[in-house]
Formats: sequence, C-alpha cells, structure tokens
Amino acid sequence: MQLQSSPLSIYLHIPFCSTRCSYCAFNTYTDLAQLIPAYVDALGREISAAAAGAPQREVHTVYVGGGTPSLLTERQFERLLSRLHHAFYFSPTCEISLEANPDDLDAGYLRSLRELGFNRLSIGMQSANPDILRLFERQHDVSAVASAMEAARQAKFDNVNLDVIFGSPGESLANWADTVGTLLDFEPDHVSMYGLELKGGTELRLQVDAGALPQPDDDDFADMYEFASETMERAGYRQYEISNWRRPGKECRHNLQYWRNLPYLGLGAGAHGFAGGYRYSTITAPQRYVDALTEQPSTAMEFPLTPAVAKHTLVEEPADLYDTIMMGLRLTCEGINRSRFKQRFGQDFVAMFPDAVDRLVSLGLLEAHSDRLRLSPAGRLLSNGVIREFVAGITV
Repeated sequence: MQLQSSPLSIYLHIPFCSTRCSYCAFNTYTDLAQLIPAYVDALGREISAAAAGAPQREVHTVYVGGGTPSLLTERQFERLLSRLHHAFYFSPTCEISLEANPDDLDAGYLRSLRELGFNRLSIGMQSANPDILRLFERQHDVSAVASAMEAARQAKFDNVNLDVIFGSPGESLANWADTVGTLLDFEPDHVSMYGLELKGGTELRLQVDAGALPQPDDDDFADMYEFASETMERAGYRQYEISNWRRPGKECRHNLQYWRNLPYLGLGAGAHGFAGGYRYSTITAPQRYVDALTEQPSTAMEFPLTPAVAKHTLVEEPADLYDTIMMGLRLTCEGINRSRFKQRFGQDFVAMFPDAVDRLVSLGLLEAHSDRLRLSPAGRLLSNGVIREFVAGITV
C-alpha cells in the first residue's frame, strides 16, 4: 500500500454538553441532546467524504474532543471508529484519545471504549477546590475524579491525562497548591495546566467585566505557573510544552501534530483542520452541519474539503512560517528544529532572524543550540512576547 510520507491526525468534534462551564468559549450546545443520533450519522458521512478525496494516508492519532464526547454511547463510538477504520489506514500504534467529564465514567463504559480501541483518556478535573468548581459551573467534585481514575485503571488505560486550570478570580496560591497536590495523588500519566483565559462572551468574563468578580492578577498567575513547574519536575514529570507535563513516553502525540504544524483533519461541527495545503473550518451549527451532510456529493471534493466545510484558505508561505513559529516555540524541549525548519522554508531559522535571536539569547529568554532554538525557563513566563519578536513582521 502506497502511503504519503507525513501521517495524518484526525480530530472529531462532539459539540454537545449537559451544562456549559462558565469559562467555555468552544462551539458547544446544552439543549441539543436529541440531535446526537443524527449528528453521529452525519459525522460518519463526513469521515467518508474526507477520505474519498484523499490519497491513501496513514493515520497515527485520533482525538475525540468537545463539548463532552463522553455523552456518546459505546455503540455510537463503535460506529464512528468503524467508519474511520474503513476510510483510512491506521498505524498499528495509533493513539486514540477521548476527552471526558469525570462524572460520565465508570469501569463498564471505559472497558467497552478500551475494547473499541481507545487507548488514551483526557479527564477534565479543572480544580480540587469546591468553590472554584462551583465558580466554573462544573457538575463534579474531587471524589468523582478519584472514581474516574480508578475506573480508568480498572479498564486498563495506562495513558490518562488530567486537565486543570489556574488563575481563576480570587484563587490563591494555597488553593492552587492543593489542586496540584491532589492531582499528583491521582498519579496521572500526563497533566495539562492551563492559565484561565477570560474569553469574550463567557459567563466568567461577563462577571469580571461587571465587577462581580476580581480581575485575575498577573503576578499571582506567574507565581502559580512557577510553583507548578517546580512541583511537577520534583514529582518526575517532564515539561515538554508550555502547558503540558508527562511521564516518560506519555507525550500527547496528537497535540504534537499541531505544535509541529503537521497535517490534521478536523471533522464535526465547528472543527478546524490543516491538510492538503488548506486551513479550513466547518459549519458551526449542529443542525446545519447535519443538513449539509444529508446527501453525499456525486463526485469526490478536493482533499480535505467536504460538504460541511464553511471556509477554506490556501496556506501561503508567510502564513505557514507564522504558524510554524507560533506553535513550535511552545515546545519547551524540542522548540524549533533547525534542520526541519530549513527543509520547509529553505533557510536556517537563525539566519532568518539574526537580530531577534541574538537579543533574546542575551536577555536569557531563548536558548540557541546547533540543532534547535527553544524558550529558556524564564522565557516560558514571557512566551507570548518572545514569540511576537519573531512573528510581528510577518504579513499573513
């Protein structure tokens, strides 16, 4: 079987939730549960449509995110995975991840998912503090996370991530330290720690703007990040991306595809993708998405386009350069690989940005090596500013 040289990743978006978290700005809906069966059918049709226009490609990661993918039944996941296997060639070591709320998980459900081929879980813990969980409008407590972790291990999942958020309004360093300590007690294989972003239109942003909640403090944010970095390292977790830590061999290979700016299909309502030279996004409204996929096109569309694609743009070199730098510098160990960069853009990174590299290295914010450039520990705290030094002059 002839395969393209760069394996694909596939993201499937499940936009349904029981309730909406106060910080959430994703494309999710809390009142459309009745649409889930039709949506699963439509997503299966989009998988086939995407594959129909594609050269034979190896898939090495699949990530089912949302929303709350764990609202789907085992049978619905079986149908989606069967469609994927029929449409694409799966690597024998394919990483297949599922995002889940802790209160949706029990050992029986997880055993069924494990048998279907899921081998990685990402559980939304978010905090160990009950007041913060209420502020986030989360429906679980810490005991639910403990139960979910136990069920995951019983179901033979040996790659489990916990997501947590820091820097919420009124959160103290002591609150955050308790969350970090609690998640380490659960012994996850991977940890994602995200600083709270007050996105426009979210309930938390509205409350902060109205003065009902305090504005998060940048100094507290930095203290929490440094505390987490030091604590995770002492506990044996290696930081490999600005917001991610892992035990040996437990990097999220799907997210590495994004950070290395490699191709991935985004399927489902409101998904984004990058493949075949295009960046694209799909119809956001679930019912309109279902309607668009009611009938398959009579001929295959240009890869990776499907009837659900709402916008697509051919990626020119300036935009590709911008994205490669923006994402690559987030990788705290790997950074920008100079040989891969030169192969992609025809010029060495240092030769392209000599003044910025010299300045940032002299300030102790960037480390330059013969094979890579990466943020220093100090640079990670100022990552947005460091990255802007390189991308500010790129016209996209």
